[in-house]
Amino acid sequence: MEKQLIACHACDLLHRIGDVPLGGSACCSRCGTPLYRPKRDSINRSLAFAVAGVIFYVIANTHPFLGFRIGSQLRETTLATGIFQLYQQDMFIIASLVLFTVVIVPAFHLLAMVYILAPLSVNQTPPFLAPVFRLYFMLKPWGMLEIFLLGILVSAIKLIKMATIIPGVALYAFFALIFVFSAMTVTLDAHVIWKKIKY
Repeated sequence: MEKQLIACHACDLLHRIGDVPLGGSACCSRCGTPLYRPKRDSINRSLAFAVAGVIFYVIANTHPFLGFRIGSQLRETTLATGIFQLYQQDMFIIASLVLFTVVIVPAFHLLAMVYILAPLSVNQTPPFLAPVFRLYFMLKPWGMLEIFLLGILVSAIKLIKMATIIPGVALYAFFALIFVFSAMTVTLDAHVIWKKIKY
């Protein structure tokens, strides 16, 4: 089997990817920069976080995000209604960006990970593994859950003098989803997946 190559992130020297024991790391022979470090049970751990992420994602998109109580009136909003209201106010670009970066991209990331990792966990290689995994990395910078949540919190603080803010179930699910995404990224060993690709 032909060995795969990896380029040093610092000096671009090519190396053949060899077996590295758990707890160790491969370093560049020229400049000493760490190239990659194997992660324990990466596929199963990342799959578990991806499945949990799907659950939190569904909750975050189907349940009330925030409630606003003004006097005796209570108005609840979901993520979808918030995007729809932006469209109604003729903020098409902002609404489209929110839809793409907060709804579409995270959904693709979660489904792509489940699609890739579920078969790999039982020693099967899913079809179109390479293009799906490449697209996953291409769209990764466009997932902006943290920025969206920060914007929501800033807006809620500004409105707190006008109305009583009631956190919804979706807000807590959104918090959990951010932590799940981070954990999935930390536990994912991309080199294990690239090795499964058959050229």
